[in-house]
Amino acid sequence: MSTKLSALLPDLAPWRSSSDFRLLWVQGIVTYFGSAMAMIALPLQIKELTGSPLAVGAMGAVELVPLVVFGLYGGALADAVDRRKVIVWTEAGLGLLALLLLLNSLLPDPMLWPLYVVAAGVSALAGLQRPALDSLLARIVPHDQQTAAAALNSLRWQIGSIAGPALAGLVVAYAGQASAYGVTVVCFAVSVLMCRRLTPAPAAHDAEKPSLRGIAEGARYAWSRPVLLGTYVIDLAAMFFAFPNTIFPFLADELGADWSLGLMYAAGSVGSLVLGLTSGWTSKVRRHGLLVAGGAAGWGLAIAAAGWFGNVWLVLLCLAFAGAGDMLSGLGRATIWNQTIPEELRGRLAGIEVLSYSVGPQLGQVRAGAMAGWTGTRTAVWTGGVACVASVGLLCLALPKLLSYDSETDEDSLRRRAQQEATLRETAEAA
Repeated sequence: MSTKLSALLPDLAPWRSSSDFRLLWVQGIVTYFGSAMAMIALPLQIKELTGSPLAVGAMGAVELVPLVVFGLYGGALADAVDRRKVIVWTEAGLGLLALLLLLNSLLPDPMLWPLYVVAAGVSALAGLQRPALDSLLARIVPHDQQTAAAALNSLRWQIGSIAGPALAGLVVAYAGQASAYGVTVVCFAVSVLMCRRLTPAPAAHDAEKPSLRGIAEGARYAWSRPVLLGTYVIDLAAMFFAFPNTIFPFLADELGADWSLGLMYAAGSVGSLVLGLTSGWTSKVRRHGLLVAGGAAGWGLAIAAAGWFGNVWLVLLCLAFAGAGDMLSGLGRATIWNQTIPEELRGRLAGIEVLSYSVGPQLGQVRAGAMAGWTGTRTAVWTGGVACVASVGLLCLALPKLLSYDSETDEDSLRRRAQQEATLRETAEAA
């Protein structure tokens, strides 16, 4: 294999250095596969029950408040208790909610309101879980392998999200929504068993109990760091303006290609997968803020093009390019977060991160659904992409430190590296 080709392949250093990382990687594939099945079945079921794009977009509205509240609390919780326990119990809760979707779908006349209740419950549990998961990565993977770990995690997610939607479209079409929900239940059951094998990750002995004061402390830290603030607001803007996934069923109808619905949901993941398979070069990048801004702008341009074209194959190609841009931006964000945030604040800042990359899509669903009902589906898509590019440009002008960030000279990055090295030495001495 040539040197140039090997430099493009994913960096497997985190996989080799951490058994917990390997376990989480495999568990993530199982979880994402099941989640992607439900991601297709749930909005499609609401569409069939109501025929309204606004009703589908309303999923984002009912998910928003639980995500905000439990995301912030989950961050404080991750700094105060064993993170493994948080992951196991929330994963079990998500499995129970999937079971409720299954039972509702088996009724002679499935009800609409339980779908929104479950959507809100999933949002709450995800808000509790993600800070524990995200903050655990900074503990189990060495400082200089964070970009590689983020790339491998994204690759894992893409495998599940490509296979999930593609198969879900077939499962729903030929076996019904109940079968898709049934697969989701099984996947979460397997995931719980795997999470129980993780190494315990207790909080520091002097950690405070979750409190509003602790949450506020994390928020003040984030607000005082322009680089961190830039990663949050750029992702929020990109997802708010250019996240049209909720209206894909209507876009497929408008293009006269109902068969393409599963492919639309999977196309972005295909683009991300291609970038992930050629992500070796990202381990050598030091200017991660450029990845954040450039990837978000590329996402917006591709979404705008997807809304403009009337050929379904060109739309799918644009969605694939959008996925590549989103992953590039995500690699930059994850690296900055894990390389700069001190361990004692990692959970609380992970809670804020959950809001930055989750609230945007939730609000984006509402925006896309409402605008599609007002202006038409394709117009809602392409105008959102244009607004995304414009907002990224304005935010870069307002926060220049994000673009100048360098992991080898940034004070927070150097401080976090020293902190992690000291922790590893203490662990080795204790062993």
